[in-house]
Amino acid sequence: MKRLVLIGLSAALVALAGAGAEAQQMRVPYGPGLTLDQARKCMATAEREARANNWNVAIAVVDTGGHLVAFEKMDNVQVGSIHVAIDKAASANNFRRPTKALADVVARGGHAILGMRGATPLEGGVPLVLDGKIAGGVGVSGELPAQDDQIARACTENFGK
Repeated sequence: MKRLVLIGLSAALVALAGAGAEAQQMRVPYGPGLTLDQARKCMATAEREARANNWNVAIAVVDTGGHLVAFEKMDNVQVGSIHVAIDKAASANNFRRPTKALADVVARGGHAILGMRGATPLEGGVPLVLDGKIAGGVGVSGELPAQDDQIARACTENFGK
């Protein structure tokens, strides 16, 4: 049994390593965690993007330890999106890559990722990079995966400025 688990995890790690350009994200080192002010600016940018498109979402920002720093649930978002947004943010931070990279690996048959603790292979989680180092992650949930991702990436455009 242990051997099967090791083989499965090895396959998942190989799949992640070969995930293309997004795999390069894993080489970015961790830096100091983001500040509350930085998390609030990220949230405001993400919220503007969501509102501009009439999308109702939950938005979560975590620090380098994967711990929640800021959270917002817009009106009328489904309750299930609360935990999904937090999980996407933590997954992007903990695996040092956008959660879309994990989703892409699963789409290509890398189902071992589904058994990896803390891996959320759903688009909408993005690492937050400041001065070339990961400072945390942002996760968005409530709309279609590509829309969640668009909102999360909007947060990263002005992060740290």
